Amino acid sequence: MSFATGLRCKECGREYPHQPVNICEFCFGPLEVVYDYEAIRRTISREGIKKGPASMWRYKELLPVDSEVVDINAGYTPLLKADNLGRYLGLKNLYIKNDCVNPSYSFKDRVVAVASTKAREFGLKALACASTGNLACSVAAHASKANMDAYVFIPADLEQGKIVNAAIYAPTLIAVEGHYDDVNRLCNELADDYDWAFVNINIRAYYAEGSKTIAYETAEQLGWKAPINAVVPVASGSLFTKIWKGLNELGMLNIIDEVHTRMFVAQPAGCSPITSAYLEGATRVKPVKPSTIAKSLAIGNPADGYYALKVIRESLGGACAVPEEEIAEGMKLLAETEGIFAETAGGVVVAGLKQLVATGAIKGDELTVAFITGCGLKTLEAVVDKVTPVIKIQPTVNSFEKAMAEHKKNKKSTENPASTRV
Repeated sequence: MSFATGLRCKECGREYPHQPVNICEFCFGPLEVVYDYEAIRRTISREGIKKGPASMWRYKELLPVDSEVVDINAGYTPLLKADNLGRYLGLKNLYIKNDCVNPSYSFKDRVVAVASTKAREFGLKALACASTGNLACSVAAHASKANMDAYVFIPADLEQGKIVNAAIYAPTLIAVEGHYDDVNRLCNELADDYDWAFVNINIRAYYAEGSKTIAYETAEQLGWKAPINAVVPVASGSLFTKIWKGLNELGMLNIIDEVHTRMFVAQPAGCSPITSAYLEGATRVKPVKPSTIAKSLAIGNPADGYYALKVIRESLGGACAVPEEEIAEGMKLLAETEGIFAETAGGVVVAGLKQLVATGAIKGDELTVAFITGCGLKTLEAVVDKVTPVIKIQPTVNSFEKAMAEHKKNKKSTENPASTRV
C-alpha cells in the first residue's frame, strides 16, 4: 500500500481524499500529495532501495501509487562525470544527469508512469494531455503499454521529430493553432466534460510526483549526497520544484545528509518569465508570449512559476536567460565534449551553465549537476544547418585524399573552440 494519505492545498492547507482533482475548491490553490513520512522512515533504507528494480520504481515507497504500475522501465538513467565539458567551462566536479535515454527519450516518462498508474486506479479509461512535445510522446507510449486510449494535444508548429515520436504509438493526435498556453486552456475546458485522465491537469498532483525520482537517483548515484548546485531547464516549473522536494525528502528521512543544494533555473530568452521575475525581485510571474526555438520550454504562463521562485530564494540559487542564438551552440558543445545529443532544452542548460560560471554564481570546485531532459533527435531543426557538413567523394583513394586535404584546410579556419580547449 502507498504511504500517500491524500491531497492538500498548497495555499490554504485544506485536505482532500485521493481523487482526480488538482485545484482546491475553496481557494483555487494547487493540490499536492501528502505522505505519512513517519511510516516511510520506519520502512525505507539505502539497502532496501539498492535491492529494488533498476528503474524509478526502486523508490516506490515515496510515490503515490497503490496498484501494479504501468512500467516501460523509466528512470535510473546515467549520471555521468562530465570531465571534458567541465574542463571547457572551468568546473572540476560537473555531472550530467542524462534523461535523454528514457524509453520515450525524455524525463516525462517519470511523471507519466505515475499518472497512468493512478489513472487506472481511478478507473479512467483514457490518457490525455496538453503538451509541448515530450509529454505527448510519453503519454502515447504509456497508453499503449496500459492498453488505454490516448488523446494528445500539441501546438500546431511543434517540431516534426516530436510529432512522429508521439504518432508512432497511434494516439489520437490533435494539433491546435496557437502556443502551448492556448493548448492548455483548451484542455482545461475539456477536462471538465470528458472522463479522461488529463495527466497534467486533473491528475497533475500525482503526475508531478514522478519528477522527484530524478532527484532520488542523482543523490544515490553521487554516493548518497545532494549536489551543491543543480541547473535545471524550466518550463512550467514543476520539475524544478520537485527536484528540490525530492532532495529534501531524502534529507528528512535520513537517507542523505542535510541538503544545501542551490537551485538554478535555466530558460531561453524567448520565454523566460520565471527568470525575469527573479531578476526583477518580483514575487509573482508575469505571463509572456513565447518566441523561442526551445519549444519544450515555451510555456509563457508557468503553472508552478510562483513556487519555482520560492525555491530559488529558499535554496539561495539563481536563474539565467539564454540568448536564442546560444541554444544550438549549447547543444553542439554538449555533443562535442561529452557525446550526448540533447534537445534544445539541453542546449539551454549548457549555455546557461556557461553563463552562471562566467558570472561567478557557480564556482569551479563545486559539485554541480546539470539536468539534461530530452533527446536531440526530437529537435533536429535547431541544429541541422549548424552541424559538420557531409564530405562527398568518388570511390577512389585519390578522391578521398584530395577531399581530406581540403577538409583539413577548411577545419583550421572554422575549428570549434571546444575542440581546442578539451
